[in-house]
Amino acid sequence: MTPYNTQLKKLILPEYGRNIQRMIDHCLTLDDRDERTRCAYTIIESMDRLFPPTGDPQEYRRKLWDHLAIMSDFKLDIDWPFEVIRPDSFESQPGPVPAPKSFIERRQYGRNLEVMIALASDMPESPERDTLAVLLANHMKKMMVTIDNDVVEDDKIFSDLRHMSHGVLNLNPAEVHLHDFKALPGPSKKKKKK
Repeated sequence: MTPYNTQLKKLILPEYGRNIQRMIDHCLTLDDRDERTRCAYTIIESMDRLFPPTGDPQEYRRKLWDHLAIMSDFKLDIDWPFEVIRPDSFESQPGPVPAPKSFIERRQYGRNLEVMIALASDMPESPERDTLAVLLANHMKKMMVTIDNDVVEDDKIFSDLRHMSHGVLNLNPAEVHLHDFKALPGPSKKKKKK
């Protein structure tokens, strides 16, 4: 009776399959170093046929030899054509990725808009800064409409802009009117007839 794969030894690199692993296991049992080396080259040729090279052929061959070393559990004593990967390279783990721990006061607008408002606040008072403030206010209103389908009041946007810029960007509601944005309806749930 043939055993199930779940009853067999776990494959180290399953993409190459059980037959390649058996070839490597056989190569480990050979006594003569030259014969083991010839066997390893044959295994590399078989691996190469399974997965034809893509990209740089030299780098691909190096990768195959690394895979052979990994699948032999670094016990294969042969004349390696390349400097293969060392087992200690798998022991070290990368350090944690530092994540910014800054607080976003008005999360509905996001970090990018907060940064743009800070940059606009640092600009000297000019018509360009006023135009940028209006553009930012319109963008803030558009973002609020996507979150809340109700009518978003311009006064609320002006108040948020004033607060986020620490009073520097102060738009007059009598002079500035923001665009009227409407949220798009969601996709219809009707199925098309065939």
